[in-house]
Amino acid sequence: MGGLAAMALRGGSGGDAGGCGGGGICAGPQALGHQRRARHLVGSSHNSQFITDPYTFTHLTHGVLLYGLLWLTAAKHLPPRARFVLAMALECAWEIFENTDMVIQRYRAETISLNYYGDSVMNSMCDILAAAAGFILAALLPARATLIAVIALEIALALWIRDSLLLNVLMLVRPLLAVRNWQLAK
Repeated sequence: MGGLAAMALRGGSGGDAGGCGGGGICAGPQALGHQRRARHLVGSSHNSQFITDPYTFTHLTHGVLLYGLLWLTAAKHLPPRARFVLAMALECAWEIFENTDMVIQRYRAETISLNYYGDSVMNSMCDILAAAAGFILAALLPARATLIAVIALEIALALWIRDSLLLNVLMLVRPLLAVRNWQLAK
C-alpha cells in the first residue's frame, strides 16, 4: 500500500513539473551530443533538463533531513512506511513548489542559476528518487555516519559546482554578494 501511495505522489508531481515549464527528458534545444558537456554547467539553461544533474545529490540530503524531521516530530510514532510516504509527499510538494514561476524567478535573481528554467519531468522524478534514497540511507545508517556523509556531500558539491544545499538555501533566503561572486568565480 505504501509503495502505491509513493508511486502516485511521484506521478502527481511529475505531471505538474511538466505543466510548470519543465520538459520531458531533455527539454529545449539540447541535442544528445550536448548532454555530457552541458549537464554539469549549473549556470546554463541546460541545468536540470537532464535525468540527473549535480543538484540531484542535494536531494539525497533532502531525504536525510526529512527522515530526521519526521523522527523528531510526532510522526516518529508512525510506522516506517507511513513516514516514508509522508517524506515523499513533502519532497513531491517541494518539487512542485520549486518549479513554480515565483521560485524559478527567485533562483534566477539571487543564485548562480541565472538561466534556470525549472526541472524537466525526468529530472524531478530522479530528484524524488534521490530523496527516497537519502531517507532510506538515514533509516539504515547510524546517525553519526549519516551526518558525516551529509557534510562530505556538501563539501564535495561546494568544491565541484560551487554550490550545495546549504549554499542554495542561503542564497534563496539571504543572498550574500560575496558568496554569489565566489560561486560565479569572480
